[in-house]
Parts: sequence; C-alpha cells; structure tokens
Amino acid sequence: MLVWLAFFFIFIVLAYQRASLRVWTLSLALWLLLATCYQGWSLSLIISGILFIAVLIPFNVGPWRRRWVSQPLLHFYREVMPTMSRTEREAISAGTVTWEADLFRGNPDWNKLLAFPPPLLSAEEEAFINGPVETLCQMLDDWDITHNRTDLPPEVWRYIKEQGFFSLIIPKQYGGKAFSAYAHSQIIMKVSGRSITASSTISVPNSLGPAELLLHYGTKEQKNYYLPRLAKGEEVPCFALTSPVAGSDAGSMTDTGIVCYGEFEGKKTLGIRLQFNKRYITLAPIATVIGLAFKLYDPEHLLGLQKEDIGITCALIPRNTPGITIGRRHFPLNAPFQNGPIHGKDVFIPVDWIIGGVKKAGKGWGMLMECLAAGRAISLPASAIGGAKVLAYATGAYARIRKQFNTPIGRFEGVEQPLARIAGFTYLMDAARTFAAGAIDSGEKPSVASAIVKYHVTQLGRQVACDSMDIHGGKGICLGPLNYLGRGYEAAPIAITVEGANILTRNMIIFGQGAIRCHPYVLAELEAARSPEPKAALLAFDNAVMKHFGFAISNVVRSLVLGVTSSLLVKAPSGKMKRYYQQATRLSSAFALMADVCMLTLGGSLKRKESISARLGDILSHLYLLSAVLKHYHDQGACSDDLPVVRFASLHCLFEIQESFDEIIKNFPNRWLAWILKVLIFPLGERFYRPRDKLQHKIAQLLIAPTETRQRLAAGAYLAPVKENVMADVQDALIKTIAAEPIEKEVKAAKKAGTISGYNTVEQAQSALEKKMITSEQFDILMQAREACMKVIAVDDFTNEELAR
Repeated sequence: MLVWLAFFFIFIVLAYQRASLRVWTLSLALWLLLATCYQGWSLSLIISGILFIAVLIPFNVGPWRRRWVSQPLLHFYREVMPTMSRTEREAISAGTVTWEADLFRGNPDWNKLLAFPPPLLSAEEEAFINGPVETLCQMLDDWDITHNRTDLPPEVWRYIKEQGFFSLIIPKQYGGKAFSAYAHSQIIMKVSGRSITASSTISVPNSLGPAELLLHYGTKEQKNYYLPRLAKGEEVPCFALTSPVAGSDAGSMTDTGIVCYGEFEGKKTLGIRLQFNKRYITLAPIATVIGLAFKLYDPEHLLGLQKEDIGITCALIPRNTPGITIGRRHFPLNAPFQNGPIHGKDVFIPVDWIIGGVKKAGKGWGMLMECLAAGRAISLPASAIGGAKVLAYATGAYARIRKQFNTPIGRFEGVEQPLARIAGFTYLMDAARTFAAGAIDSGEKPSVASAIVKYHVTQLGRQVACDSMDIHGGKGICLGPLNYLGRGYEAAPIAITVEGANILTRNMIIFGQGAIRCHPYVLAELEAARSPEPKAALLAFDNAVMKHFGFAISNVVRSLVLGVTSSLLVKAPSGKMKRYYQQATRLSSAFALMADVCMLTLGGSLKRKESISARLGDILSHLYLLSAVLKHYHDQGACSDDLPVVRFASLHCLFEIQESFDEIIKNFPNRWLAWILKVLIFPLGERFYRPRDKLQHKIAQLLIAPTETRQRLAAGAYLAPVKENVMADVQDALIKTIAAEPIEKEVKAAKKAGTISGYNTVEQAQSALEKKMITSEQFDILMQAREACMKVIAVDDFTNEELAR
C-alpha cells in the first residue's frame, strides 16, 4: 500500500507541476527501483515494469514515437481539423495575444499581471482632456442635437476640426496629436457621457478607417498627402465596408473592382472599375474622402500576379470621383450622427489609389483585421463606459433624492439590487477597458482581448442603461431637455451591433480565435498539419503534440486537486483579494481541460456547435474580466472603501464562469464524458454564488451618498459644476437632500406627535418654524433641498406643434 501511495503522490506532483517527459521517465524509473528494493518483485510491480518499458521508453526514443504515435495522430488531426476560408485564416492570424494566453495555459502568473504598468496620461494628453475636451462637452446640448437639429451645431463641427479631434491617432509629423490608446479612450469616454452623436463623430476618424489604414499600410505619397489634411479636418473620412448582403460575413460582399485600362485626367491609365453598394457608413453624408473595401479581380492579369481573384482590397477615393453617389441619411435609434449609404457605378480609379499601392492588392481583409484587433477595444468600450459612469453617478443620487412611502427609493431592497449591478458593472467595464488600452499602449494588438472587451463592455453597458431606466421610472421615459438618460438608453444597441455584431463575437470569435491563438500548442499543431513538407510537418507536430499530452494530463490533475482543496494550494498575491486569485487559477486550469476535451472530442464540428463555443468563450471572457478587476483594484491602491464593489464584480465573474461550465456539461454530446468532467471540475459541487443581499446593500449605500467610491466610479466623466451640465444639478440636489434629512426627520416626528400642523412638507416646515422647533436656517435648508429635488425629478412637456418636428 505504501508503495502505491508513493506512486500516486509522485504522479500527482509531476502532473501538477507539468513535468517534462524526461522527468516523468526518470521519476517513475526511480520509483520502480525503490519499490523493488523495498518489497521485492510482485505481480503488480512486474506489470508496472512492463508498462514502463512498453510505454515510457519508446516515448523517449524520437524515431519510434514519431512512427507509432505522432504519425497516426497527425493523420487523424488532418481529418478532424476544421476547414477555414481565406478570410477566416486572415482574421484568426490578425493581432497578438496578451494575458488571455496566460489564462488559456491554466496556471496564470498573477505577479506578471500586477507587474504590467497601468496606462497613464501624458501632460499633453491631460491638458487636452482638461481643456478642449472639457470645452467641447460644455458646448454640447444633446436634446438640441438629437431633436431640433438632428446634427451637431456648426460651431461644434468647427471646434472639433480646429482643435484636432480628428487627429488623435495621427503622428505629430503630419500635424496630429499622436495620443496614446488610453488617452483616446478617455476622450471618447468623456464626450460620450454628454452626446453619443459627438462621440461617434470623433470615433470614426480615429478608429477603423482611412487614417489608421494609411498609418500602417499607406505609401509615402499617400501619407504625405492625406494625413496632414485629415489632421486639420480639411478632409472628412469615412470607411465603407458593410453592404446589404454582407454584414458580419464581410467576405461575402458583392462589391467588385475589375483591373483594366481607362481614361483618367485625359490619359490612358491602369486602374480599377468599381461597382459597389454600401450602407451604415458613418460620416458618409459629409465625407470628402471614402475608404472602400471591395473584391478585386484581374481577368487579364494586368497586375502581373498570374491570378484572376486577387481578394479583398482597400482603396482611398475622393468623394467627387465620377460615378459615386452619396445616399440619404440613416437615422440609427434617434442618434443623429452622420450615417448613410454610398453607391458606386462604373467608378474608375487609378491602381495607385489602393491603400499601400499595388503590392497591397488583395490584402485588404488582413489589413482591416489587424487594425480591428486593437481599435475594437477603444472606441465602443469607451462610449459604453462613458454612459455607464454618468448613469452610476446620476442614478445613485436620484435614488436618494426621489422618495416614495416617505423613504428614499435607494433604501428599498428591490432598488438596491439594480443599484449594486450598476456600480459593480461600471467598475468591471472600466477595469476591462483600462486593461485593454494599457496592452495596446505597450505595443500589442490584442485581437482576442479586444473582442472580449468590446462584447462584454457593450453588453454590460446596456444592462446598466436598463437598470438606470428602471430606477428612474417615469423620469427616464419622458424625453426632453431634462432627461439625461433616455437618448443613451435608446442608443445602447448601436454599440452592440457594429464592429462585429455581439452575437457573432460571442458565438464565433472569442473562443474560435482564442482557441487557436491563445492555446499554447494548438496553433503549432495546425501549422504543422498544414505544412506541405512531410518530414518537417511530422517533426513540428511531434514536438507540439507531446507537450500537449503533458499539458492535458496536468490540467486533469490540477482541476481535480484544486477542486478538492478549493484552490487553497495556489500561490497568490496576499491581501483581501487572495481567494479570488486562487479561485481564478483553479477555474483557469478547469477551462484549459474543458477546451482540450471539447476540441479533441468534437474536432471540426466544434465550429458548428456555436452554443458550446460561445460558453467556452464566456469562460475565457470572465476569467479575463476577473483579472482586469483584480488588477484595477491593485493599480488604484487597493482602496478598502471600494471592496464591496470589487467583490461584487469578482463574484459576478466567478458565478458566470461556473454557470458556463454547467451549461456545457449539461449539453455535452457524450454524456459519460460529461459526467467525468463534472467530477473533475466540481468534485465538491458548484460552490460559487451570486452576490448576496448584504453585499448589495453595502454597495447601494456607497452609491446613494457622495462617497469617494461613487466619485471614483464616475472618474473621467464630464461632471463640471456649470449651468449647462445637469450632473451638477443632480449632485447639488444630493448634497442638499442629505443636509436636510435630519431636519426633515425632526419635522416628521413633531407632526406624528401632533405638535405641528400642515398637510404637506412645506406647511409642516412652516409650522415647525413658527413654533420655533426649527431655526430659520434649518427651514432654508429644507426649502433649498426641496427646490433642488423638484428640479431634478421634473420632466418635460410639449405642445403638439413642438413635437411635430
């Protein structure tokens, strides 16, 4: 028994520590030798010795292993691996991987995470945000923009161009700002809290569009001509990708360009004749230069590439080029940013107008995916968190100001729950956005992380908007100048839809791309399987698959051991969040195990099992989001006041991970394997829970008072105490309400005792003043609080003529 306990212990330690094949062999050989010396030869030891010789020895002899193990596996791998189109391969290979790869390995190094430097603003960036951005926010009247003008005022357009809002990403040598991704995000975040129309207008020239494509791929001539003009606002860009029949599946676009000779400026010129029909193009109605994606064909091989189907190509085309028609405007959910269709018929352009010149012909999809790998983590998440910060700030105050049944509504448990969600989700969104922006500023193009952040931050933003609307009730649904959340609530689905629809992102991109790019061995195995050289393919595959074997065995053992011990064996940063680090490590190992099992048993069909793929993506996403929360808390100085909010966000992530595991297991095609996975991952049952009522109560109290936590949640939003900012009115009413509460309590007690008279608050306060139960100063405090509250809870009304427009 002692011998076999020793064997079991050695096996667990080697698997847990992810020992190499050589260490496994030497360790088990030593065990076999010592066991024989201890108790002599027995039938069990003889069988063990035979298995040792038959399995481990051949595994250590490369030629034998490759012939009898790796070669059959390579053949099987080629049969089951999914087929991928050219556009899929380009999308998957785009960008880089960062922390999400560590999570896929099942043993994340938390010290490495905390060592990543947090993103910071330069002095120039801070000055721009505190100066021109603050001024722009003060200029914006969202009701006037959305209802009266359905456009930004001329003075706002002029200011945006003059102050360089279109040049945030353009280098200084071309007249741009050359701001960091974090500064870019901070700017969009602040503006979006005031006006979705303005933030969308600023976002497009600084995200996936002509400027970014030119920066990375343009010729010297293209950069020198266009970038200074874009920086000054002399040119207004748009980028036309989506067409009526090709939305998320951009590879199916029917927009074409045929290489041919034609006349341009009176000369015979090698060029492209274009036919296209695009829609949903932001800034199209006012654009002066159009970035266009189309499928390029060269039937006469005029480009010298010896093929007809060149592939998706991007070109930059002036608006006044003959054959181009700018359609009428779209009106996306009452957010009147300039958006509309573009049509082109027999549009002839020189081949030099291809972004990057002829050498970039057919490489447009890869160019777009590379840019999207970073850009997707900036504009839309920043817009979502900008709205969430304002809503957290305002809704918390409103829940204290607004009373029902003589009690602030924020003290009812039914309201505390959505208040807690608003605070917890806002913290989580900000943590994820900041983490991703920091990765981009360190030189990464985190394609998987950007998909995670885009999807979850915009989804959580919609939930924050819904919860805020529920708490505001009638105040929220009555549109008008006094309504500070209605337009944002209406516009929430816009971010859900663009830059990769969220349904597509969750079901196909996060795990589909993550499994290949983030897994430590799958990409190497795929590349080996696709290699046309048999010997090189076998050597590369053998190297990857042997490591993959050890990785898989380790994750089986680690998942079970960490589940049984509740992850107490995990080394983690000390402090009040230690248990969350430990549990994240446990679930990371379980995720690595589940991902391997799904890929091995489902093979290429996993691509079509979108629900399973989506849930695997949810696990990876919430591990990433939890990591972002832990890092954000650390980077902000581990403020104990914020702990309730941080714990809420962390518990939310842990519970969602558990739910995703549970749904995969319940729906796994192989029921016996599903039962084994359940035992390995949850040996003691499902132990994670949603945030409890007590925690939600603590968070609600932090949000309905002018606390430091509430202020940190709203940091970066436009909160200036000026007349044009309704947030200043909300904060003023909150402070005055709190000051009046003890006085109001005395008045109510006196009324209950029958010592004063009056049918309403004002009459009762006057009676208390007359009977000298309160001072004139206290009476003034009550009246000022009432006036401030009535100002905030007021709603708009209109004549029929005013609404007719």
